[in-house]
Amino acid sequence: MVAATKQARVDQIWDWLRLVPDPEIPVISVVDLGVVRDVRWERDQLVVSVTPTYSGCPATGVIAQDINEALRAHGIESLRLETQLSPPWTTDWITDAGKERLRQYGIAPPAARGESSVCPRCASPNIGKVSEFGSTPCKAQYQCRECLEPFDLFKCI
Repeated sequence: MVAATKQARVDQIWDWLRLVPDPEIPVISVVDLGVVRDVRWERDQLVVSVTPTYSGCPATGVIAQDINEALRAHGIESLRLETQLSPPWTTDWITDAGKERLRQYGIAPPAARGESSVCPRCASPNIGKVSEFGSTPCKAQYQCRECLEPFDLFKCI
């Protein structure tokens, strides 16, 4: 356990949270995924607000547990996790660094509004949907018509 000062700086806590991987897509952190919405001190208690990607996300409990364990490992003793449902999570909250990590891992990140998705391997826009559901409910299965590789595409929400 790392010894903590009475109250760690909020920017330091954000840095610690950037090291907590999403349990379903471990190449992206819960911060880069955009589910950690706020970190603040209320008197001597640290409050972390988390917005699940969708209300039935099976990883929500694991994310809370992983955040709790990571912060306690840094000496945070008084901690409260809040689930924040409004506004609802959107793929717009995924950071640019997170989108790049998804791409490098072989998952097509959600396209920006008005743009088309491309193959994460060869960047071809010539792709086709194989199935509405991929390896997790937030992804769909696609195949590139150029390099013929299958890949998950993160659904825009």
